[in-house]
Amino acid sequence: MSFIVYIISYPFLWLLSRLPIRILYIISDFFYFIIYYVVGYRKKVVKSNLELVFPLKTDSEITQLSKQFFRHLIDLMIESVKSFSISEKEILKRYKYKNPELINNLAKQGKSIALVGAHKGNWEWIVSLPFAIDIDVYGSYTKLANPYFEKKIKKARSRFGFIGIKTTETVKKIHLNSLKKKQGLYILLSDQSPMVHKSHYWKEFFGVKVPIHTGAEMLAKKYDFAVVYYNTTKIKRGYYESEFTLITDTPKKYEKFELMDEYLSITEKVIKEQPAYYLWSHKRFKHKDKYNQWLNSRKK
Repeated sequence: MSFIVYIISYPFLWLLSRLPIRILYIISDFFYFIIYYVVGYRKKVVKSNLELVFPLKTDSEITQLSKQFFRHLIDLMIESVKSFSISEKEILKRYKYKNPELINNLAKQGKSIALVGAHKGNWEWIVSLPFAIDIDVYGSYTKLANPYFEKKIKKARSRFGFIGIKTTETVKKIHLNSLKKKQGLYILLSDQSPMVHKSHYWKEFFGVKVPIHTGAEMLAKKYDFAVVYYNTTKIKRGYYESEFTLITDTPKKYEKFELMDEYLSITEKVIKEQPAYYLWSHKRFKHKDKYNQWLNSRKK
């Protein structure tokens, strides 16, 4: 069945990706209307998240922000499809890096890097990062159920030198590279919600206490990585710019979870700057009422 789905779907997606991006955005406008007004995909989740995070905004402002988000979300899906065939020239024109010298200077010092960020702007086109920096780039991904799509998507993402590793194999790969004294930059997006029973730390995010992924801090301290935040700003439709900010190059000096606090503080700031381009359809706050439950389970 997986193969049948693949041979029916992939040729269509590949042909779609070959269309000029201006045509793809016309298609995006059509799907925005269908998904927002007809299907209503996750509208309640998005509205609930926005109301929780921005309690002072009016209903009208929340609705407007929701519509802007869905327009961006469909664009992002279209841009992801475009990744199958986008050229080096076009992706470098549309996705720029403001200060890659920060990364390159750390690499020259022999540092490996934990690149942390959030699901904001366009995180799919960061596969172009190897063009801008002088260190191997690794990004973890969730394995797809369909092995044929898995292979094609991995191939598409690796066209520009990006090295994909399965999420379940990330720690192992980092450890092996460390044993070989092989430098690397590891993209670790930490803004999604971990399972309650696997969480080690809770912190207020936009005033709501939620469980926090702490893997980036753990790995940075264990392997002495520099920790760099990257923020992607949407300049206009189809154009983005990423900027790097050094959080620390001495992670072991930080107290437990202090690095994650710094990460969350920056993430709140950049989301507030462009709130429509964050991934509000993700159920980031689904565990917001379970802190006491988690706390009690830790005492047992």
